[in-house]
Amino acid sequence: MTHDDIISVLGPVDETVIADIASSGATIEELREAFAWIGADEALVNEGRPLPSARVVALIDLLEAPDDEDEP
Repeated sequence: MTHDDIISVLGPVDETVIADIASSGATIEELREAFAWIGADEALVNEGRPLPSARVVALIDLLEAPDDEDEP
């Protein structure tokens, strides 16, 4: 997956995130699926879609914002 592929799915994101995604070995289809799960996980489950693969879950982890629990 190229830099431009990643930007075409996610829009402008941090270069570190782009590098992490590019080095993950994921396909652009997996990135699109991860992005869809982030935006509408309940809707996808309600549609009866299978749960995401391990690689898609890894992409979701890269893309989700960190929890605020770590902040003082």
